[in-house]
Amino acid sequence: MKTDLSYLQEMSGGNKELVKEMISIFISQVAEFAEDMENHLNNKEFELLGKLAHKAKSSVSIMGLNDLAIDLKTLENLAKEGKNAERYPTLVQKFRKVTEEAIEELNIVQNNIEHYF
Repeated sequence: MKTDLSYLQEMSGGNKELVKEMISIFISQVAEFAEDMENHLNNKEFELLGKLAHKAKSSVSIMGLNDLAIDLKTLENLAKEGKNAERYPTLVQKFRKVTEEAIEELNIVQNNIEHYF
């Protein structure tokens, strides 16, 4: 699995409904984040891209996507400084790919919550 829900489970105290709600929020947020990242990238709004990467980082961390959180921190720092702009598209594409895979997993978890928690 791409996701690691141990932090979410601990944070929720095993409350299955809270876990389902957090997963739903994550799913809706990351789709919007991905779209906004691509818009900021295309419009060369790098400072906004960096701020959005910062915001997205906490969401992916909660779902245990720690490698992606590291990539978002890199994107945040580079974009805020306006450095290495050639790396931004790859990092944005990776965000979209990894979160799409995570959403698939999380939909399964939501539909089988009793099995996972």
